[in-house]
Order: sequence, then structure tokens, then C-alpha cells
Amino acid sequence: METKVINKRAGRIIADVLMVAYFLFALFPIFWMVLMSLKSTDELFTTQFVFKPTLDNYHAILFGDPRAAAGVVAKQEFPRNFMNSVIISSGSVIVSLIVGVPAAYALARYNFKAKENLAFTFLSFRFAPELVVIIPLSVIYRKLGLYDTYYGIIWVLQLITLPLLIWVLRSYFEDVSPEIEQAAMVDGYPWWRIFFRILLPLVRPGLAAASLLAFVFAWNTFMFPLILGASQVQTVTVSALGYVSSAQAFFNRMAAASVIASFPQMIVALSIQRYLIRGLSFGAVKG
Repeated sequence: METKVINKRAGRIIADVLMVAYFLFALFPIFWMVLMSLKSTDELFTTQFVFKPTLDNYHAILFGDPRAAAGVVAKQEFPRNFMNSVIISSGSVIVSLIVGVPAAYALARYNFKAKENLAFTFLSFRFAPELVVIIPLSVIYRKLGLYDTYYGIIWVLQLITLPLLIWVLRSYFEDVSPEIEQAAMVDGYPWWRIFFRILLPLVRPGLAAASLLAFVFAWNTFMFPLILGASQVQTVTVSALGYVSSAQAFFNRMAAASVIASFPQMIVALSIQRYLIRGLSFGAVKG
């Protein structure tokens, strides 16, 4: 009996040690990125953990560097590009919610011909490589005047955010019993009130989880802003290329920009953490 208890305790200790080891392994790239952002250009390519930290990289990307080398823009537009990413990502999520929530409810509640084919068509937009549509979209955008505009980038990002949101929310609406709606109808509630006052609060964890995932995908997208945008709507993912030139690659400034660019995603995740944990686990097991 004692041997069994000792073996069980040893197994738990080994499992905890392996979990901590994996945790450190997974977070090491982030740790190294933060270290790199605090290194000077002279110490950039060293692998030492002990060095003299500096905030010059953050100052350079936020306020510009008058001592920039030839071939590197002295006044970086990172703050403007940061706001562009906030506007584009938030706008993409809002549009996806307006369109995707009713679509997810319709796919969950109503039976009509080719329903599953339509749902798979939405999902196929997410699977399609961006390079397949980027060239014709570039031609169309220039003719319609959508090139290098917020509207154009927000619209094209629906190919990424909308399918994800529809398929995530569809499962949550399916988990809500239709009898709840029927009981509310018997009490005399109109459909729109049932939808906004009863159904949406019930699927709030799913809304939080789907919105966060959509925001992350929209924030991290690279190809669409690169090809369909220019100086007016350049995002942080594209502007990071500005720190690499023919003269020198400023990986320390690129790391500093990446650290700052990760803040909105962390803030959004922490602000909806209560709903996010439940949203990612709710409905995961169906009996």
C-alpha cells in the first residue's frame, strides 16, 4: 500500500516537472524576444543573458531615431501603424459579429436545402491560401478605389474572421435548447427580444472566445495588408519589415515592436478571461 502511494506521488512529481519544463520551453521564444528588444545594436548578435539593457530600441520605434543609419527611415511610423492595426482588427471583428452571429444562428436552428454545403463553403474560405485570391483582389481593389483603405482591408479580412466566428458560434447555438425559445414565445416575447435578451447572454462565452480568436487572426495577418495596403493603412506586421535594410538588420527594434504589438491581444484576453475559459471548454464534450 505504501509503495503504491509512493509511486503515485512520484508520478505526480514527474508530471509536474515535465509540465514546468514544457512551460519554460514554450515561453522561451517570448523571453528571448524581450531580451533582444533590450539589447543595443553592438550586442545584438551575442547569446549572453547578462548584458547592459537599454530602452533605445523602444524610443527609436516610438519617437524616431535621428542617428539612423543610411537606408533606414529616421522617423518610424510605428505609432500610426499600431493604431491602423487596432482599427482594422477591431473593425473586422465588429463586421464579423454583425454578419456572423445571425448566420451562425440560422445554420444552428433552421433546416434548409444544402445547409451543410453552405456551412462548408464558409469554412473553405478560411482554408483557401491567401495567394489564390490576392492577385485578382489587388486588381479589383484598384479599380473600385478600395486599395490602401480601411474599408478594403476590413472587408477582405472577413475571409479570415467570418468563417471562424460562424463555425464557433454555431456549436454554441446548437447547445442551447430550442425549448427555451418556445417557452419565451408562449409568454409573448417577440423574436428579436428573445434573440437579444435570452440567446445572446447564453452564448456570451462563445462570443468572447470567437471574438478573441478572430481579433488575433486579424491582428497577425500579413499578406492582405502587404499587398492591398500601402502607407495609409500599413499594419504593425508589415511595418516590421522596415527595420531590415540593405545596410543592416535591426532585429532588436523588430523585437521591441513585436513586444509592443503583443499588448492588445494580451489585454483583450485578460479582460474577457472569465468568459474565455468557459467559452473554449463549453460544449467540448457532448454526451
